[in-house]
Amino acid sequence: MERHSGVSNMTDIQDPYRELLAIAKRLSVIRTAGGILQWDLETKMPPRGIQQRAEQLALLDVLAHQTIASDRVAKLLDTLTGERSLASMNEAEQRNVHLMKKAYDEEAALPEALVEAISKQSAVTVDQWKRAKAARDFSLYRPELERMLQLRKESAAILRDAKGTGSDYDALLDVFEPGMPADRISSVFDEMRDGLVGIIDRAASSGTRPDLSILSRRVPVEMQRDISSAAMSFIGYRTEGPDAAGRLDETEHPFTLGYYDDVRITTHYYEDRFMSSLFSVMHEGGHALYEEALPREWIHQPIGNPCSYGIHESQSRFVENMIGRSPEFLSHMLPRLRAMTGAALDGVSESDFVLAVNAVVPSKIRIEADEVTYGLHIIIRFELEREIMAGQLSVDELPQAWNERYGKYLGVEVQDDAEGVMQDTHWAGGSLGYFPSYALGNLYGGMFLRQMDRDVPDWRSSIANGEFAPVSTWLAESVHSKGNMYDPADLVKAVTGEALQVGPFISYLDGKIGAIYGY
Repeated sequence: MERHSGVSNMTDIQDPYRELLAIAKRLSVIRTAGGILQWDLETKMPPRGIQQRAEQLALLDVLAHQTIASDRVAKLLDTLTGERSLASMNEAEQRNVHLMKKAYDEEAALPEALVEAISKQSAVTVDQWKRAKAARDFSLYRPELERMLQLRKESAAILRDAKGTGSDYDALLDVFEPGMPADRISSVFDEMRDGLVGIIDRAASSGTRPDLSILSRRVPVEMQRDISSAAMSFIGYRTEGPDAAGRLDETEHPFTLGYYDDVRITTHYYEDRFMSSLFSVMHEGGHALYEEALPREWIHQPIGNPCSYGIHESQSRFVENMIGRSPEFLSHMLPRLRAMTGAALDGVSESDFVLAVNAVVPSKIRIEADEVTYGLHIIIRFELEREIMAGQLSVDELPQAWNERYGKYLGVEVQDDAEGVMQDTHWAGGSLGYFPSYALGNLYGGMFLRQMDRDVPDWRSSIANGEFAPVSTWLAESVHSKGNMYDPADLVKAVTGEALQVGPFISYLDGKIGAIYGY
């Protein structure tokens, strides 16, 4: 695809287009500044700072809202969206105008007071979520969560009309995954669930029993920090030196925030789950590599952003799972892990280690779930979100509904709400509609992996030899270089030549788990 960073033959609309891009840059700077404040809230901010931070974040969100929802933007878009104007633009310019109009239509529909209220409530609710989770007491969190969800419902009702979606929930889903309404997601998830359950059943019937105690051996946090450094070095995520664009910090729930030259990741260390931090670093590192590899000439333009949250998750889960949990990577890392962890891995064979890492065992915690059962965690959240948005499930009923769904789908018993409904931060932050992106990311990743197998057939031997460059180069050239030129379904087709399918992901998983479990 030919890239364009400037204006083509738009003699009559050069100035309006340039002015629109200047506004897009202002919007980008405001939002990325807010991202750094959000990162600080989650990592370094002292506890008493929460009310000040809520005000600061709300101000930036209001400034962003005012920037895009202005009369001037409306006039510029009127000029630039005419048939003759669009005909004079190249593909990149048309996409920039389309994305700015979509953003304008959505933001202009939302009252400024609601934008401010949502931003303030998000900061307060996340802070209360942390306290309630530590106390294992949902009642401490319930009132703030209820306020957050009510504000989201108000915004969803407005956005439904602005976007013309089929339901309020579809309006929220479109924020994270354009072109993927709930009915389409439900159909895809039904097919995915059938495939996953088949793999779970085959693994359980194989007679192979992984030794999970390998992964619960105690490894001091200082040693785990060395493991994190090794993982970052492997994927090429730099946190030191004059060319560094990242940093690693510790937080309750791992996340990535940043843009181009400042992309920060976090992890959480558990002495009795040393591989958890390695995979969270690989996961968040995958997010960071995507942000850092976006086309330099598109910085601050709408097309210079990632495609969607699902595509973003495809990149993080690609690096975490398809690379990080591959037998080839684990073979490469095991000698290094032995050297870094003292006697923790004494007597552990490579085959036992690979089996333990890839064990198919239903669990309670999403971010600790194995690659096969993970999708069921997302389906549970998707179903609960639909019921919340449809008014079929109240906040008071949420913990019980959560626990019942975990018993039904995963056969596990939730002991308390900290390991149940309070395990994730997303609803506290107001991100209803985000969760489906994780599982869609797995499906996108399956499509990308099949294409990479064709384009770079020897990538597995490169990983076994400690060389990530063939994979990172393919991802950068095939996916990252396209920025936000396409909606997610169109990006999948642009990369692979095919429409989204569930089959490639299920085939990949079945092949890997079948080889490891011997079924």
